[in-house]
Amino acid sequence: MIVKKHRLLIVGVGSIGERHVRCYLATGRAEVGICELNEELRKTVSERYSIAEVFSDLNEALAAGWDAVLVATPAHTHIPLALIVAKAGINLILEKPVSTSMDGVDELQQVVAEKSIMAAVSYNYRAHPALFAMKAALDSGRFGKPRQLYAVVGQSFAFYRPAYRDIYFADRAQGGGAIQDSITHTWNLAEWFIGPIDRITVDADHQVLEGVEVEDTVHALARHGDVMASYTVGLYQQPSESSLTIVCEKGTLRFELHENRWRCMTEPEGVWEDEEHVLAERDTWYTLNAEALLDAVEGIAPPRCSLDEGIQTLRVNLAALKSAETRSWQDIDRM
Repeated sequence: MIVKKHRLLIVGVGSIGERHVRCYLATGRAEVGICELNEELRKTVSERYSIAEVFSDLNEALAAGWDAVLVATPAHTHIPLALIVAKAGINLILEKPVSTSMDGVDELQQVVAEKSIMAAVSYNYRAHPALFAMKAALDSGRFGKPRQLYAVVGQSFAFYRPAYRDIYFADRAQGGGAIQDSITHTWNLAEWFIGPIDRITVDADHQVLEGVEVEDTVHALARHGDVMASYTVGLYQQPSESSLTIVCEKGTLRFELHENRWRCMTEPEGVWEDEEHVLAERDTWYTLNAEALLDAVEGIAPPRCSLDEGIQTLRVNLAALKSAETRSWQDIDRM
């Protein structure tokens, strides 16, 4: 069977960009080129993965012809780069979050529509097989209407991301801090399951992480229509555990990232029914995300997270930041 390979340009090959290079190559469905300003990084990644097409200038890179471009630079640069790609009529994939402000977002949506290109946001939780199965179970109606959602996320950030002081994470203007870098995943995931967040109130602060001043702890209350939700994240916790629970009228569903499983219970004092999904390593999950995004490029399936859905989560990020600053409830549609 002949596998169709798509030409994919990855712009920015820092830690997440390099992971994208590795995982898109692992699909066997992509011919990957890279565009990176940093000469040393550009040389290291191109040699490590035997990348033949290597660029330092985006306009020069686009002239080589691509089926899609993935922008994996710091978040504050996403929209200007995305506009260049979209105006060239090339399918667009943005790393999360979409941006750090709403500047240029309306123009990007307009250009995407005018050029009739595919535009997606790489919120990779939507590609986790356990979550995909759990969403199908919820959508089946078996558990009735969702009424409550709560998520608890914790990890030793300094252990898993030891360079955090020296990268974008240390600067909120570049997309740093726990709101834009961490809990945004959970908000986007919850919106996929139960619909958009309408309003939110947030308490956030820097508690432990050394060498930075951005928030490492977030507590939030939110409304998804008539569903009540709460979210917490701590980036200095042992053990590393993340869960999302949806309480419905006829049962409860729970995703546990640290166990790679989803589970449900439908009776008081019942037992959990578990469905595990074995992932050989973290890259397996990212490779599944790459497969899903290549399906969207090919037109086999819509993107797991569309540009519009990513923009909705951006509005949540901005509302959360404002709420933490003003200690008030924020309506998402005003962002």
